[in-house]
Amino acid sequence: MPVATARFAKRATLRRALRLLTDFSHEQSNPALFYGRLAADTAEMVADLYAGTTGADLDGALVLDVGGGPGYFAREFADRGARYVPVEPDPSEMHAAGLQVHGAVRGSGMALPFRDGAVDVCFSSNVAEHICDPWLMAAEMLRVTRPGGLMVLSYTVWLGPFGGHETGPWHYLGGERAARRYRRKHGREPKNRFGTSLFAVRAADGMRWARGVSESERAVVLGTFPRYHPRWAWWLVRVPGLRELLVSNLVVVASPTR
Repeated sequence: MPVATARFAKRATLRRALRLLTDFSHEQSNPALFYGRLAADTAEMVADLYAGTTGADLDGALVLDVGGGPGYFAREFADRGARYVPVEPDPSEMHAAGLQVHGAVRGSGMALPFRDGAVDVCFSSNVAEHICDPWLMAAEMLRVTRPGGLMVLSYTVWLGPFGGHETGPWHYLGGERAARRYRRKHGREPKNRFGTSLFAVRAADGMRWARGVSESERAVVLGTFPRYHPRWAWWLVRVPGLRELLVSNLVVVASPTR
């Protein structure tokens, strides 16, 4: 087990997995509850990975959250002493929860408005599946992270159980078909509209991107694992086909070399 992921692996228990699975049911009905608990878990994961990568805690670290939305994660990172900066392209999403996040930036993940090597940590939680070119975003995340720092990309796998978001499980019959069914049933378009704000991103895509940056020596890939699974199920990411169906969320952890 790589040193960078070993600390978090101890936290990846079956109890944690079941707790997060229960929380998912509140995403639409009580987003403050859902995202509040997800924020705590995310901050713990990033802190563990940063400690494993650098040997330091997040106190004083500059953390960039790509697709930070309304800022649900801000308090959790601030409590760890981090300087937290969310970047979000949608102004309505930035103000959706009525939170005030100092230093929030409006901008696109595909063209981050930051210089090269500007931040200690750059992470993105459940955003890549919502943009048309997630690997351009991944490259931008790597660019703005300092050499030796930490980049964490976490996204929902399309053919996994949550790939269709609120249109699931009908996304298994096609994203457009699932969106039309949702509109007929609810009388409105889904929040996550296939082809516009929801895209089919595979686990294989993330594994291929990780292999590419490693082979080009742009970064050291420190780990790839299923975010919400217990440690004993992490082997799933190594099995083509099976990982598309059973890995609900893939995490790619990397550290830039230049």
